[in-house]
Amino acid sequence: MADTESKTPDPLPWLEEMPPRQIVGELDRYIVGQSAAKRAVAIAIRNRWRRMQAPENIRDEITPYNIIMIGPTGVGKTEVARRLARLAGAPFLKVEASKFTEVGYVGRDVESMIRELVDVAITMVRTEREDDLWPQAEEKAEARLLDLLLPAAPAGPGAKGQGSEEDPEAARREKARAKLQKDLKEGKLDDREVEVELSPQNFPMPEWNQPPEGSQDPGFSMGEWLQGIIPKQKKRRTVKIPDARRILVDEELRRMVDMDDVVNEALDRSENHGIVFVDEIDKIAGERSTTGPDISREGVQRDLLPIVEGSTVQTRYGYIRTDHILFIAAGAFHVSKPSDLIPELQGRFPIRVELTPLTEEDFVRIMTEPESALTKQYQALVAAEGSTLEFTADGVKEIARVAFVANDKMENIGARRLHTVMSTLMEEILFELPEGGKRTITLDAAAVTEKLKSVVENDDLRRYIL
Repeated sequence: MADTESKTPDPLPWLEEMPPRQIVGELDRYIVGQSAAKRAVAIAIRNRWRRMQAPENIRDEITPYNIIMIGPTGVGKTEVARRLARLAGAPFLKVEASKFTEVGYVGRDVESMIRELVDVAITMVRTEREDDLWPQAEEKAEARLLDLLLPAAPAGPGAKGQGSEEDPEAARREKARAKLQKDLKEGKLDDREVEVELSPQNFPMPEWNQPPEGSQDPGFSMGEWLQGIIPKQKKRRTVKIPDARRILVDEELRRMVDMDDVVNEALDRSENHGIVFVDEIDKIAGERSTTGPDISREGVQRDLLPIVEGSTVQTRYGYIRTDHILFIAAGAFHVSKPSDLIPELQGRFPIRVELTPLTEEDFVRIMTEPESALTKQYQALVAAEGSTLEFTADGVKEIARVAFVANDKMENIGARRLHTVMSTLMEEILFELPEGGKRTITLDAAAVTEKLKSVVENDDLRRYIL
């Protein structure tokens, strides 16, 4: 037992250092099935670690194994990439390819995805640094709180102790401060108010006042320049102790975190470990045409090509190379097919993985096996009211059956259908739960059938509710 307890808190190694089989095992904890997709991304991730071990003269020549995932909606394409990034601790960005159509009208500059990836990396690294410095920031904030609660005595002649004799006033203040510190830690002073001085925050410039994307000089920020010439006026607020503690901790963290170090680490992490997930890539593929929106679709592909091939993108934090960013694209490809993409772009996504549609048995596994399964989520919600929610095996099978039938008779939205079925099933229970008192709610097949019968039997209701 002791061995088990000692092993539990051990942190996982950096994901890229794991063998592919272990990466797949980590993904299995959250995602049911789709072993081909998991194997493909596991190999792609491990290859990044292998590249870093290669000799320097060949390291830059090893390009990432970009992946296209093909499959209907709701089968886990996005979830595989999202969980992978969360496990890796890597900067991860999800974008929709359709956002980049008709640039200059309603679309966006394709390079903006790399700028957003860097922003994600900056936030990630800064948060890590703040977590490391949090204990020291709390200590400093507590010391400042004590200074506010017990201001220092005004210095005057004879304030210091005479010779070796102890100053009784200083000893009394030290004792009072120790008592205050003890009460502060125990929360006995939470109702007291103190006046704190707030430093102005460096908010980003309004969007209408920003230079066009790609035109800004990375060494110059208009916002920082304006904030540098405008005098910083501090304001004072009277707040309760818990709010004052939060304000002072935030202020200390801003002072302690070296943003230059954060930016350098974030740029390096974006270049070598960043993952960009391009969803709905099938929306920019299609038959070649000389008129209509197909021109903008092919234009987006051509704009996307240099980013995926490897180019240098200008961001407000500096220049970043995209040569070794991992791109994972996904699409249903109902109307088009991957071969409808321009040949150059196809060549930059050498790995193609087809995700299989979900079966009724998959739905049962999705509701029971993952660590954050839907049934466990609803059990946690019900437990918040002091009650207990239990699902029997036949109850789970009935929910899976209803979801599978709804997908079959209407639009197939994959595992997302489970959310709509469960929300319909649980609506009355969650509404009445606070007034019902503490109790145990059991959902077996009969209870599920009874609660969903009016919806399942009514085609019109089923269409709008399920």
